[in-house]
Amino acid sequence: MPATLEGGEPLLPLAPQEIIKVGINGWGRIGRVAFRNSLCRKDICIVAINHTCASIADIIHQILFDSTHGPLSRSVDVKQNAIFAVDANTLSVCGEHVHLTSERDPKFLDWTISGAEYIIESTGKFTTTSLASLHIEHAGARRVLISAPSKDAPTFVYGVNTSQYPIINPPSIVSCASCTTNCLAPLAKTLNDKFGIVQALMTTVHASTRSQPVLDGYSKRDRRAGRAVLGNVIPTTTGAAKAVSTVLPELAGKMTGISLRVPTNNVSLVDLTINFEHETSLAEILSQLELASMGPLRGVLTVEHSELVSCDFQGNPHSCVVDAKACIELNPKFFKILAWYDNEWAYSSRLLDILSMMAKSDRL
Repeated sequence: MPATLEGGEPLLPLAPQEIIKVGINGWGRIGRVAFRNSLCRKDICIVAINHTCASIADIIHQILFDSTHGPLSRSVDVKQNAIFAVDANTLSVCGEHVHLTSERDPKFLDWTISGAEYIIESTGKFTTTSLASLHIEHAGARRVLISAPSKDAPTFVYGVNTSQYPIINPPSIVSCASCTTNCLAPLAKTLNDKFGIVQALMTTVHASTRSQPVLDGYSKRDRRAGRAVLGNVIPTTTGAAKAVSTVLPELAGKMTGISLRVPTNNVSLVDLTINFEHETSLAEILSQLELASMGPLRGVLTVEHSELVSCDFQGNPHSCVVDAKACIELNPKFFKILAWYDNEWAYSSRLLDILSMMAKSDRL
């Protein structure tokens, strides 16, 4: 189901002449999954990729095959022979050309060659406005969307605070926060608006990421983060809970959390323990979440009543899938709510939704 604009209006595809031309800087997990995800949409076309692979053959292989999401044909109705090299710097994908570059420094890029106006900054390195602005000041882009938390860029979580995106003089650089914040924020907003959150603790049971070593190593983050990803459950820090106050200022100082890294390759879980201001029941909470899933958060939040496990949520495009059977109540003001999220596919879906929102705003 496609995501919606706040207010419940469907996010309709743009007219063919208004297709959004997007460049990807950073061909890691999010860059690759965002590319694959874009092939499911009519409104967005990836026209350029800046990568660090050795050859165009490597790029094609990584598009076609993925250990987490399977072969491309599993996600998208695209035949293998529809993707091929035109020359050393050009890829043909379903008849559309994708310009390829391999530059470490955005100052040496030129997005105008491909016509890319909107850039997904997914290297994880250029996450401040000054660094991300290199795409605009030196490489000719119009706007940049950072696929990570940013210290100083305006942050938008789709369906939560996107109604505040300024139509007049919109920001050139925007952050889409983290995958965990994208799960937590719509859940927290819905519950706070209806019942009032006094305080909450969040644990994200998070799938492993590329930053974790296969065998024991060293991490500047903390000692435990440097331990082997295989065979360990690793407690570590996360800024996701505190970051919610960036998009929901009314929750500032009311929420914090930790992360447990687990040895799975995808799909994570938010475990939210909440003390409410107003008395309620688990049935009423789930009912309210169901209403939100059919209205302002359609396509972003949903409620699952089947007894599922993590792999069942692989490829689910919703940022937040509330596990109705796993939520519990201690008393009328104290609850534990669990919500699943595909930390790659769902997050990349919201990246593309934000890009579409930015482009529509520019064309008003």
